[in-house]
Amino acid sequence: MTKLLIALDIDGTTLHEDGTLTDAVASEVRRVRDAGHEVTIATGRSVAMTLPVVERLGLAPEYIVCSNGAITLKRDADAPTGYRREFVERFDPSQVLRTIQGHLGDANYAVEDETGLYRYCGAFPDGSLGAASEKVEFEELLGIDATRVVVISPEHAVDDFLEIVERMGLHKVSYNVGWTAWLDIAPDGVNKSTALERIRELLDIPRDSVVAVGDGRNDIEMLEWAGAEGRAVAMGQAPADVREAATEITATDIDDGLAKALQVIA
Repeated sequence: MTKLLIALDIDGTTLHEDGTLTDAVASEVRRVRDAGHEVTIATGRSVAMTLPVVERLGLAPEYIVCSNGAITLKRDADAPTGYRREFVERFDPSQVLRTIQGHLGDANYAVEDETGLYRYCGAFPDGSLGAASEKVEFEELLGIDATRVVVISPEHAVDDFLEIVERMGLHKVSYNVGWTAWLDIAPDGVNKSTALERIRELLDIPRDSVVAVGDGRNDIEMLEWAGAEGRAVAMGQAPADVREAATEITATDIDDGLAKALQVIA
């Protein structure tokens, strides 16, 4: 058997958007784990919102990718959570925040630091930032040592929001637009694929032995990375540009698409 590195997105892939984990998905994830494959998580979630899902799945991977690649955790039996922060990518968000504010004055802003604390201004949906959050004035967001910036603008349609973001020329950071005109901004050149490639090298797993499954625009680079020599699976409900980045498309999350994608793995 060839050991695979299997990277799974969480929301809309492993879990339904309402947080449901189906028996079919849980069973298949554990089956491929028990077969000896390295099954890990690669998510936009913060550390605090990721580890409970890892525990629900019964996984204990050597590495976990959080915050869209800005934070990589390594298993550590001596750490309180069982994991320590092994790699952390940071940036000064001041310039990008001022740029966005100039184009989207009514948007809502949040800045995450490496501890998972979000400082935010404006309004965010309940639970979207996790438990660790603090409301502040916009100026207090500037100069924070950030792992991620989040911008939401509910009054804009996603396509309109994408167009505005493209016009900003955010060349110094990597960004992805998700649900409800949600903009995730990471340090320059950092995404799920960059973290996973580092993990692949550390685990000495061949490039053609990687599998990635995702459904969002923050999964595009991960799917392109996996699909170059391995398997890149887009969920059935994924937007067109996400499906185009994949080598195959499975069923939707509601129809247990992840379980179906994993069933072909011995």
